[in-house]
Amino acid sequence: MTSRPDAPNPGAPATSRANIARQQRFWTRNARSWDHGAGNNPGLVKVVERVVAEGAPAAGQYVVDLGCGSGQLALRIAPAAGTVLAVDVSRAMIDLLDEHARAAGLTNVEGRAVPIEHLELGEGSVDLVVSNYALHHLRDPDKAAAVRQAAGWLRPGGRLVVGDMMFGRGGDARDREIISSKLALMLRKGPAGWWRILKNGGRFLLRFQERPVSMQAWVQMFEDAGLVDVEAIPVVNEAAVVRGTKKT
Repeated sequence: MTSRPDAPNPGAPATSRANIARQQRFWTRNARSWDHGAGNNPGLVKVVERVVAEGAPAAGQYVVDLGCGSGQLALRIAPAAGTVLAVDVSRAMIDLLDEHARAAGLTNVEGRAVPIEHLELGEGSVDLVVSNYALHHLRDPDKAAAVRQAAGWLRPGGRLVVGDMMFGRGGDARDREIISSKLALMLRKGPAGWWRILKNGGRFLLRFQERPVSMQAWVQMFEDAGLVDVEAIPVVNEAAVVRGTKKT
């Protein structure tokens, strides 16, 4: 089941609207290539499995997947849950999600093409909110807002579980280890790797397209939103999972 994209929110900050428009263009253009590669990426698969394990979806639960892409996480959770609302900024991604759900015979996945920043759900209406490799594309204030919104949607005892690239700009030993290992890997690739250092380094420094923050920053956002039993779990390379629970 699908729904039409939300209309642009004229009340949102101009920088937020610009980022949403940029993400829509990028993921519409790259949906097929992402879909082709995501399922074959061992690191992404490990993060998906850890998000599922920490979320522990159960029969009858209402689950929301923020930034679902073509469904790597939503379709993994659906057989264990009641209903999965899978949300993505790109209509092309939702179309792929629908294709995969039909092929798998899953009827409990609802795809909705809407920016995470514009999603509105009822307070206390959701059992589990998950996200995988999506929220680093949001501006930092929008990350924090998404965590606060998700905490509000959760029923008492419900969980928020976010898997993502989680590192800052070298403020701690883990950050520095991740950055140095990425640089070393790219340098070994020769001219092609050097070009990627220039391209991705510029994005990282300017916080354009990708805006990762550290595990500690995510933990703080979860705690600021009132979630309890918050835990950050490194998974692979730069990726980690953060889990928090709504107070009962």
